[in-house]
Amino acid sequence: MKSNIAELKGRASGEIILPTDKKYDEARTIYNAMIDKHPALIFKCKDVDDVIMAVNFARENGLEVSIRSGGHNGAGLALVEDGLVIDLSTMKEIKVNPEKKTAKLQPGNTLGDLDKATHEYGLALPVGINGTTGVAGLTLGGGLGYLSRKGGLAIDNLLEAEVVLASGELVTANAISHPDLFWALRGGGGNFGVVTSFTFNLLPIKNVYAGPMFWPMEQAEEAMKFYDELTKNASNDFYGFFAFLMVPPADPFPKELHNKKVCGVVWCYTGPIEKAEEIFAPIRAFGPPILDWVSEMPMPALNGMFDDLYPTGMQWYWRAHYLKELSPECIQENIKHGSAVPNFHSTTHFYPIDGKVHETAQEDTAWANRDMRWVQVIVGVSPDPSEADKITNWCKAYHEGVASYAEGGAYVNFMMQEGQDRVKISYKGNYERLVQIKTTYDPTNFFHINQNIKPAD
Repeated sequence: MKSNIAELKGRASGEIILPTDKKYDEARTIYNAMIDKHPALIFKCKDVDDVIMAVNFARENGLEVSIRSGGHNGAGLALVEDGLVIDLSTMKEIKVNPEKKTAKLQPGNTLGDLDKATHEYGLALPVGINGTTGVAGLTLGGGLGYLSRKGGLAIDNLLEAEVVLASGELVTANAISHPDLFWALRGGGGNFGVVTSFTFNLLPIKNVYAGPMFWPMEQAEEAMKFYDELTKNASNDFYGFFAFLMVPPADPFPKELHNKKVCGVVWCYTGPIEKAEEIFAPIRAFGPPILDWVSEMPMPALNGMFDDLYPTGMQWYWRAHYLKELSPECIQENIKHGSAVPNFHSTTHFYPIDGKVHETAQEDTAWANRDMRWVQVIVGVSPDPSEADKITNWCKAYHEGVASYAEGGAYVNFMMQEGQDRVKISYKGNYERLVQIKTTYDPTNFFHINQNIKPAD
């Protein structure tokens, strides 16, 4: 294979990185430092031709392949042991059409990159809550975020994708061209090919009334019930994710709150700013909150609000649930584990997936959880490798404790490697159709370093 690598280097526009290169350890570093994989080579693609070249090279040499865009995946699926990493992180072109309210972007862009390009036109894509997260991975798994109740998931705003298949063929997938593939890409993850560009519809949103609001842990039961009722019939302009956390012992948080275990909501209101104070008056009257940082801000500021708390290189362990309701028993179980949060990086969030998300039919996209109200993610996080077991055990215990109140399956972007049954149940009635499409476009399961949908035998 050495001669083939030499030939590949001679033809590639991008960079080929081998284990003997000085850049190798940096190039194989991803967001979750708990993952330690050693690829045989990393191909940092510069353009679509490089991606095609990488796919063909891996197929002809019998190499396993992983696809890296933002590198945020908790399970470490951006990397592959002894295989080829198709690294898309330097493919960052973005073209915004302010008249049509669309954006076409390459897969190396983060949410922060996209925000920077769209915000100047007063536009935004419904996706994500962290500016450092890759748009590609977020989208292919579904793409939830602060604007989900207002504008649906990222996949609900996807107009077209260009995809390199396992055969090396480049195809365009949209409602007319390869509509079956287009359906599968909207929630089916990286199972069907390497997406080299996404074209999205954008929402006319520039500034929002948003930010965190905390209450003492002693008020958690009342706060969760209040939040549940408040959001149940709220307009689609009204969004907030509930959380249990420990207040970070650092500025700008007030010193009297440092390391205090609290519950809270991060709000995002997209309606008329002049009505915001009136709408939030009853919320501020509840408690009252011990921290209230809700105010008008640019959408990118909200998306990047917590980026500094979570730099690359920390230990991460994720688990997730879908929830339809917060029963009294479910609330108590969450308080039990949420109040045992092990440090100020670890947390749980309840992301709303109702509102506009519910207006798309279950069978219209691969993402099959249109009847749920929340995705709950539980994350054990620490900068200290010696705490890996501690945060993992807390996360697993929390996940198991809430399981009997959940609906089965999980948002695939928040899953670790949890087995084929877990993947299957996450796609519910859409799974068999996904298998058929996988069999058509990737019959050998070339793309399997993912939350895998296996082709038919």
